[in-house]
Amino acid sequence: MTAPISHPSLILASASPRRRELIAKLGIEPAGISPADIDETPHSAEIPRDYARRMAREKALAIPGDGNFILSGDTVVAAGRRILPKTEDEQSARQCLQLLSGRRHRVLSAVALKYPDGTLREKLSETIVRFKRLSQAEIDAYIAGGEWDGKAGGYAIQGSAEGLIAWIQGSHSGVVGLPLFETRALLKSAGFAIG
Repeated sequence: MTAPISHPSLILASASPRRRELIAKLGIEPAGISPADIDETPHSAEIPRDYARRMAREKALAIPGDGNFILSGDTVVAAGRRILPKTEDEQSARQCLQLLSGRRHRVLSAVALKYPDGTLREKLSETIVRFKRLSQAEIDAYIAGGEWDGKAGGYAIQGSAEGLIAWIQGSHSGVVGLPLFETRALLKSAGFAIG
């Protein structure tokens, strides 16, 4: 059993404001933010679950520890074995929403914690999400709002897309970008004081 750490320093390996907001819900304020700059291209025939885990690991490993803990995460939206992109333009966002309309998909959210000694621990959250059947007008309105920009699968569940989701089974915070149950378990096992 790891002894409690009095004042651990945690570096968040992400520039995502959503991840910072989520980790704050656990009462943790990162000592620093250091986004990892890695190649996020999926490997040939890589399945979504493996891709999410690999991305979280590689992000944690890319940041020098300097005696700190490094926390990283990655969220992947998958339709079957297909990994949907982080949408960079309206066309790709529209294609994602048309694909997801009226069907279930999986959101895989991996989190990795690198210890000061280089030890790496990780967890994965899997959530099933189903959009209602989207009309062309609903897709157009969502695209016009711009929430899709840079989002895996072309949507942000914490925004207006939540009103288009018929049901969700799993971790809401995992779909947003950091599964809090899994993150809390990793941090507690590392000795962080979390209520």
